[in-house]
Amino acid sequence: MRGLLASSVGVTCAVALALPLTSPAAAARPVSPATARPASAAEALGGTQSLPLAPLASRDRTLAPVAEQGLPRRDVRHFSLVGVVWDDPDTVLHGRVQVRTRASGTDTWTGWQDLETHNDDAADPGTAERTSGRVRGATAPLWVGDSDGVEVRVRAEADRRTEDTARGSRTATTTAPLPAGLRLELVDPGESAPAPVRQESAAGAPRRALAPRSAPTADPAESAESADDLARTDAAAANDGLAGPDATEIPALDRQQTEEELYTLRAGQLTGQQRVKPYIGPRPRIVTRRGWGADERLREGKFVYTKKVKAAFVHHTASGNGYRCTQAPSLIRGIYRYHVKSMGWRDIGYNFLVDKCGNIYEGRAGGVAKPVLGAHTLGFNSNSMGIAVLGSYGSKKPPAAVTKAVARLAAWKLGLHGANPKGKTYLKSGGGNLYPKGRKVRLNVISGHRDGFATQCPGWQLYRKLGSTRTTAARLQGR
Repeated sequence: MRGLLASSVGVTCAVALALPLTSPAAAARPVSPATARPASAAEALGGTQSLPLAPLASRDRTLAPVAEQGLPRRDVRHFSLVGVVWDDPDTVLHGRVQVRTRASGTDTWTGWQDLETHNDDAADPGTAERTSGRVRGATAPLWVGDSDGVEVRVRAEADRRTEDTARGSRTATTTAPLPAGLRLELVDPGESAPAPVRQESAAGAPRRALAPRSAPTADPAESAESADDLARTDAAAANDGLAGPDATEIPALDRQQTEEELYTLRAGQLTGQQRVKPYIGPRPRIVTRRGWGADERLREGKFVYTKKVKAAFVHHTASGNGYRCTQAPSLIRGIYRYHVKSMGWRDIGYNFLVDKCGNIYEGRAGGVAKPVLGAHTLGFNSNSMGIAVLGSYGSKKPPAAVTKAVARLAAWKLGLHGANPKGKTYLKSGGGNLYPKGRKVRLNVISGHRDGFATQCPGWQLYRKLGSTRTTAARLQGR
């Protein structure tokens, strides 16, 4: 998903390690949001514990005292997603961030796991979202499963070099300062009636007394409920014509139905070519925000749009691969809360998300068929969409279900705007570390994040599949 900007070597992207939550492989079956059991109001709320980091006593005497920060092992309330944030979004963390966690109700601790450091998935420079004053720098979030204990350490990168002196050569060590305001964010995604996050609980493990879940925010019940209902209605209304207001998914259509829908959705905006021959893939099944249990009170109320969708940027979330597909709604709720409450964004950054079983999820609110402005590819959010695959794909190959889902989604959404998945397009840079602001850049219509920003995202194993993804998407469009 993201990369670390380094002074001499550009950007690196450490792969977030997956916590093995379960031994069986995930079954490639659709998530069925409507079949989940009801959850209590307290569970549905979720929450975030934000803990300030403090200097740690370093074992490396060459490091300055402030070059390592963290928290010793401690008990905390339930959480499933972890990340580290800091005050200035323009400051790069040159160093290593590691966490270890304890599975809830057990005495079992994981080994140290790396969080990917970065600063590149964000709103474009100068936009209202970027300049809101709420945005923070952050690592990628890591999914660790239901946990109630944590330990974290952040160590600055040491630069060792040999210097010649009158008395001979010596090794000098310097470290860049860590960003100010480092905090550990522990996210409890909560539970929601549409999200089947409790159907595959582990059995047989020794259990301790369970810690309480994050305390819900105190709100006047009636006003909170009415505000939430209004927000949910607005998010659902943005998909009016595709699904009903209470729909947990937008059903798939065949080619003829999709073409008929195209004429309805974009009747006055179709090109001459689209009127003669609409190259568009059949609409895939999409789990709505209601389907994955979005708390619509978290995000900003208004929707923001760009002009059209000329390109799709493919990402990985770098959050690890240790989730089951029935846990994907919970993982998305965690990322959503992390993006909004911890990083200060107006909504989840991606337009769509895809789990490793090939299920497709609505991301940022505003309507799946509309050109919603995201915060996914710094410098190239305008006139594009961001598709994030849940997981880490630097060394792990993505399942075939993933690449097929990305192709189906791209064939449909790009087809709405007459874009050829195998073609090229021009986008104007909003500013980044590859292209200066204002430069028109020629890109593949289906690009990887690394094509617009110096990063390893979407991971080499996923990136190398984009060629076949373009071919499949074009075929689905009838090209």
